[in-house]
Amino acid sequence: MTVAELGAVVLDCPDPVALAGFYAGVLGGSPEGDETWVDLKVPGGQSLAFQAASGFVPPRWPAADRSQQFHLDLTVEDLDTAEKEVLALGARPLDTEDRSRSWRVYADPAGHPFCLCAS
Repeated sequence: MTVAELGAVVLDCPDPVALAGFYAGVLGGSPEGDETWVDLKVPGGQSLAFQAASGFVPPRWPAADRSQQFHLDLTVEDLDTAEKEVLALGARPLDTEDRSRSWRVYADPAGHPFCLCAS
């Protein structure tokens, strides 16, 4: 027996509409909401939500003084192709040291870390 079901993962950010648009470009789905809260129903998956946070300070990866607190692992078929697409959508690389790994680290436009992971 479970106590609860996960409703959504919620990311604080300065602009929920823009960040939901970024993740819709990466994961699919249609963002719904306004400038304070946007829900993104991901096809075949969990919902992501984006909440306006005044004074938002993005995490710094890796840094103990501004911990990432959480990150998203996104599974992809081809790392190189997926990398081009997320960069075109506004992501920026956080770790380009080792291209032989099966994962790569980026920041979304609001600064939240996420990884592209080879399937």
